[in-house]
Amino acid sequence: MKWIDAESTIELYPPTDFHFEECLIFLGRSNQEILHQINGEAVYKLIKVHDELVLCKISFSDGAIKVEFPMTVPSKFAREKVGEFVSEWFDLDKDLEGFYQMANNDKILKNVVSTYKGLRIIGIPDLFEALVWAVIGQQINLTFAYTLKKRFVEQFGECLTYEGKQYWLFPSYEKIAALNVDDLKKLQFTTRKAEYTIGIAKMMAEGELSKKKLLQIKDMEQIESSLKQIRGIGAWTAHYVIMKCLRDPSAFPISDVGLHNALKEQLGLERKPTIEEIEDYAASWTGWQAYATFYLWRSIYDNV
Repeated sequence: MKWIDAESTIELYPPTDFHFEECLIFLGRSNQEILHQINGEAVYKLIKVHDELVLCKISFSDGAIKVEFPMTVPSKFAREKVGEFVSEWFDLDKDLEGFYQMANNDKILKNVVSTYKGLRIIGIPDLFEALVWAVIGQQINLTFAYTLKKRFVEQFGECLTYEGKQYWLFPSYEKIAALNVDDLKKLQFTTRKAEYTIGIAKMMAEGELSKKKLLQIKDMEQIESSLKQIRGIGAWTAHYVIMKCLRDPSAFPISDVGLHNALKEQLGLERKPTIEEIEDYAASWTGWQAYATFYLWRSIYDNV
């Protein structure tokens, strides 16, 4: 993907089937979100490159994603890393032509895709953040999950203040690896979630687990198997992380409640579909299950 470094700004040129406003709607789905802030038609995001904290203002105009640096112009290396982060965050390198061709011929996805075309899976590039966010969200509603994340980030994350507003980074696994269970229980983590979170942090701190190692596996079933060996990681969490962090479009969190609710709504069902029924509905989604799921998730926001 083409992008231009103009020092004080960088510009990324996404594919034509990219809709920034749709992506902003997803990013703005919770007023509890602490890791980015939407102001007008721009999203502000704090990124750390080695020891350099970079505040980014990300907007869209004239066919380009524009990244401005409101505080100070970062180093050339940091700008490159910011460009890579934004590209990965918005999944800009993925060619979605095959997905749209499939979806336009699918009775469930056809209307959803035409309504939200240009939406991309907004990722979680950091593996530790992706795993912990998935663990936090297990068996609780989304509102409380955001509350827990906010407490966790404010307690253990890094912060930068600009024009009276605070911008936060997700806590590092090094910092969390040094905690004990009671440190997280004070934030209303359950004992198990606290154990899982610290356990993941320790695995990463000791080099047993990394994004690079997982990506080297290549086969998604083997990646899923590897993730499920981690305490606290089941099939849903593994597929969520493969979808949002490792970027495999065939990841399929089939047991996801949001997916079930969306299918119930789209199909006008009296009850949520069973896993077997979902497998039948998804028979033609092969290779694009993650995108089908993400678009169905998006459809729920219009009915809330």
